[in-house]
Amino acid sequence: MSYPPRRSAVANAIYALLNPIPFGFFVAALIFDGVYAKTGTILWAKGAAWLITLGLLLAIVPRLVNLTQVWITSRRFGSSADHVDFWLNVVAIVAAILNAFVHTRDAYGIMPAGLWLSIVTVLLIAIGHVVIAVHYSTVREIAHD
Repeated sequence: MSYPPRRSAVANAIYALLNPIPFGFFVAALIFDGVYAKTGTILWAKGAAWLITLGLLLAIVPRLVNLTQVWITSRRFGSSADHVDFWLNVVAIVAAILNAFVHTRDAYGIMPAGLWLSIVTVLLIAIGHVVIAVHYSTVREIAHD
């Protein structure tokens, strides 16, 4: 029987509290980019740029906690799902950084790259959440049997 590795309760609490926030900012930026692509109103592009920047800033702490939990403290016990989620989030953050640079362009220079990078960022993080959810639901089912 395989149980999830024992991790710090404080680190788990910080991670659980802060991890969803950047994802929300990136989803909102995707919505703003979609509205900007349809309307051409610059307000939406500027709003998306701010949302991406805030999402990146707020992603720092949960990623550091995740880095510590997956690669340092539970190196022997980390599951492959934890590693996949970690790397998907790293690639998503790289895409978000590129997206922040794209959003520094002048008005129409943002599209379509800004929209595609927003889609990639949101999809990668969402896939990471699904991988973790499926893995730990499977582990719980095995533990209960």
